[in-house]
Amino acid sequence: MIGIINNDKKVCPWWLAFTFDNPIRRLIHDPKKIFGSYVKKGMNVADIGCGIGYFSIALAKLVGDSGCVYSIDLQQKMLNTLYSRAQKLGVNHIIRLHKVEKDSLNFHNEVDFALTFWMLHEVPDPFEKLKQIYSILKPNGIYCLVEPKIHVPNSIINELSKLPIKCGFTKISEPKIALSHSFIYKKVA
Repeated sequence: MIGIINNDKKVCPWWLAFTFDNPIRRLIHDPKKIFGSYVKKGMNVADIGCGIGYFSIALAKLVGDSGCVYSIDLQQKMLNTLYSRAQKLGVNHIIRLHKVEKDSLNFHNEVDFALTFWMLHEVPDPFEKLKQIYSILKPNGIYCLVEPKIHVPNSIINELSKLPIKCGFTKISEPKIALSHSFIYKKVA
């Protein structure tokens, strides 16, 4: 069992998400640079723990009109804010909102790429969540796990980074992402 256990107090509050989505962040977390080699036009992508959509909106631009981004979150207020922002930026037709329950993604579409950015440490049972992510990825699909260096101890990162392999993923790289521990896995078919 992972050392950080979630309860409702550990879930990022909706209002705090605005601090993570600002022009300065684009200087250190440029989505095109981070995901451009993995996400292409026409792909179906899942942004799990999407918050107010910093990455969902950028991923929508990467997959284009022929692709789809499933923005998945526990908090309806996050999803509502994301959709409003996506409308203003003209990508709402590419984004599909999906509200999850605490213990289940309850999501059954297949995707080419799945992302959890700074959220897996908040999940009560990360192994179960990773099994669910594995089940929605297409064969040879890519999963990107990114966790913050700031408040997640290395011991937790070490445990979290091994869990996808136990689910059947193969680790293919550890890209450099600012302020983060980052891992890329592949679902080998």
